[in-house]
Amino acid sequence: MCASPFRLLRAGPPPPKVAFLSDALFFTRSVPVAREATPVEAATQAELALESLSPFPLAQLYYGWFWAPGAESALVFGSYRRRFTGEQVAAWDGAELVLPAFCAVLGARMEPATTVILSATDGLTAVHWEEASVPARVIHAPLLPDATEDARAQAREALLRDVGGSKKVIDLVSPLTAEPATSDREVVFRGPDFVSRLSASAAAALDVRDKTELAALRGARQRDVLLWRIMLGAAAALLLLVVGEFALIGGREWQKVRTRQYNAQKPLVDKIANIHELTNRIEDLATKRLLPMEMVGQIVGENLERKPQEIQFTRMVADQSRGLYMIIVDGKSNSPAQVTAYETTLKNLPTVQSAEVKFGQVTGERATFTLTVIFKPGSINPIGNTVVSSR
Repeated sequence: MCASPFRLLRAGPPPPKVAFLSDALFFTRSVPVAREATPVEAATQAELALESLSPFPLAQLYYGWFWAPGAESALVFGSYRRRFTGEQVAAWDGAELVLPAFCAVLGARMEPATTVILSATDGLTAVHWEEASVPARVIHAPLLPDATEDARAQAREALLRDVGGSKKVIDLVSPLTAEPATSDREVVFRGPDFVSRLSASAAAALDVRDKTELAALRGARQRDVLLWRIMLGAAAALLLLVVGEFALIGGREWQKVRTRQYNAQKPLVDKIANIHELTNRIEDLATKRLLPMEMVGQIVGENLERKPQEIQFTRMVADQSRGLYMIIVDGKSNSPAQVTAYETTLKNLPTVQSAEVKFGQVTGERATFTLTVIFKPGSINPIGNTVVSSR
C-alpha cells in the first residue's frame, strides 16, 4: 500500500544520520572553563586543554567537547586518528554527526549525583553528573562480546564505585536513536523513558571530525533544511489552490441546486405567506381589543375569591391608549397587609405579567392604594371563548 502524501508532509525531514563510535576509543577529561565565557571562548579553552592533555597535536586527533552556558567546566574527549581504519572513516560519508556513543545522553536534564550506565557489545560506559549541567566523569569498562550477565553486573558495580556518590542510577540497555528533524536548532535522541536534547551548536562541538569540514557540512545541512521548507510550503500552497478550486466548483453547483429549489418552491411559499397574513389580520380583529370585564374577572376571580374582603375598589380604569393588557384599580383597605398579600396573589396568576401596588394615604390602619396589573399578551380571551393560561 502506498504511503499517504499527507502523511509524508506531516512526517518532516528524515532523522539525521548519526555515526556512533565506540567509547573505548576515546579518553575523556573534565576541564575548567570560566563561568562568564562565551561559546567561542569556551571552545578555545576546551581546545587548549585538549592540546595540553594529549601527547599528539589537535590535527592528529578526532576530538570534541561538551559545555553548557554558565558552567564552570567542560567535558573534553579525543582519540588518536590512526586508531581508526580507512574503512571506518569512509563509513562516515553522509553522516551529519560522528561522535562517541556516550555523547547521545549529554543533552538530558539530570539531577546532581546521577549516573547513566550505557550498555554496548564491547563494554559498559558510566556518565556521571556531579552538577546538573555538564558531566564530571565518563568511564568505560571494556567487556568481551560474549561476556556473561555476571561479568556485566560486576563491571557495572565497579563503574559505580569508581564514579562514586551516585544518588540515582539510570540503566540504558539499548542505544538511543535520533528522532526526525523537526527543527535545525536541535538534535533529539530518544530511548525508552529517556530523552536527550542537544542544541545545534552543542551537537556540532561533539562531532569529532575536522572542524573546517564540519562547517561545510553544517552549511549543506542548513541548505537542505531550507530546501525542505520551501518544498513543504510549495506543496501546501498547491494543496490549498486545489482545495480552493474544488470548493469553487462545488459552491457553484450547490448554488445552482438552491436556485432551482427556490424557483420551484416560490409560488407555494408566496401562497402560504398570503394565507398566513390574512389569518393574522382576522385574528387581530377578533382578539386584539381591550377586554376590561375579562381583566376584572381575572383579578377578583369568578366568585370574588381572589379579592380579600378587607379591600374595596373605588375606581377601575382600562384605557386602550395605556395598553390592551393593563388595568389600573384605585382602592382602600383597613388592612395594608392584606393589600400586600393580594398583590402577591395576583403576581402568581399564570395570566399576569406584573402586578404593582402603590400606597397613597395611610392613616393608622386605613390606607388608600393604586394597583396596576399588566396581563400577558394572549392570555385572556373575550367572555365566551376559552381562556388560555400560560406560565
